[in-house]
Amino acid sequence: MLERYHNIRIIVVGTSCSGKTTLARKLSARLELPHIEMDALYWDCNWTERPESEFIELVENTVMQKSWVMDGNYRIVRDIVWGRANILIWLNYPFLTILYQALMRTISRAITKEELFSGNRESFVMSFCSKESILLWVLKSYPRRKREYPMLFKSGKYSHLRIIELKTRRQTDDFLQAI
Repeated sequence: MLERYHNIRIIVVGTSCSGKTTLARKLSARLELPHIEMDALYWDCNWTERPESEFIELVENTVMQKSWVMDGNYRIVRDIVWGRANILIWLNYPFLTILYQALMRTISRAITKEELFSGNRESFVMSFCSKESILLWVLKSYPRRKREYPMLFKSGKYSHLRIIELKTRRQTDDFLQAI
């Protein structure tokens, strides 16, 4: 099976809480390719951002692998990742779907204290009472992504990418079933 998916590099993008990591993990398992979570490269322990140069170097080294499935939206490394990818999957779900997923995921993680990466965990205080709240980030970033991605796709800069836009969770489930 691995030979069939030789040199496949997939980037999964979308608004925070759209399910990028979940889809990337499932694709990675089905295609037997390494999964790379960009958040895990970006965030160090105690929700400390890695120095920009260190993050860029980590991403540059990681994308040099022959094949991978990566998820994330970091602008600072977009050209590096998108330039090396050959398939881009955009989870372009409606706002209410994203908001619901964000709320359910945030509550669940705050209750279970699930470890994400580098020992980081979400908390009720961080999620609901902080300027760094993932819920506030979703509200802020959703409209920007809806405008930004179509313009990037039309620019011609990433014309080498096969772009797959999934607009509903049902489309995503069907897409996974077809693999």
